[in-house]
Amino acid sequence: MAAERGDYATYWRERAACLRVDPDLFFPLGNGRLTLAQIYEAKAVCGRCPVVEQCLNWAVQVGQVEGVWGGTTESERRAMRRCRARQVNGTVATAA
Repeated sequence: MAAERGDYATYWRERAACLRVDPDLFFPLGNGRLTLAQIYEAKAVCGRCPVVEQCLNWAVQVGQVEGVWGGTTESERRAMRRCRARQVNGTVATAA
C-alpha cells in the first residue's frame, strides 16, 4: 500500500471507486452523444466515490488536463482554475 510506503500524497487512490473500473471510461474521445454518455457514466462512478474531493484537488493541483477527475471534466477544471486565479488576483467582485 502506498500509505505504508509513506506516500501520503496519493494514498487516497487506494480507496477510489474507480480503482477497478476500466480507465478508458474516464478519458472519453470526441464530443458526440456517446462521449456525453461516457462522461455521465464516469461522473456516476465519481458520485459514489469516498475520495472524490482528494481526487479533484490532486487534478487541479497538478494541472491534470485530460479526463474526468474528481467528478469534473477538463473544461470544468479549467473554469475552476480561472475562477481561483481571479480570486487570487483580487479581480472577483463581491456583492455588497
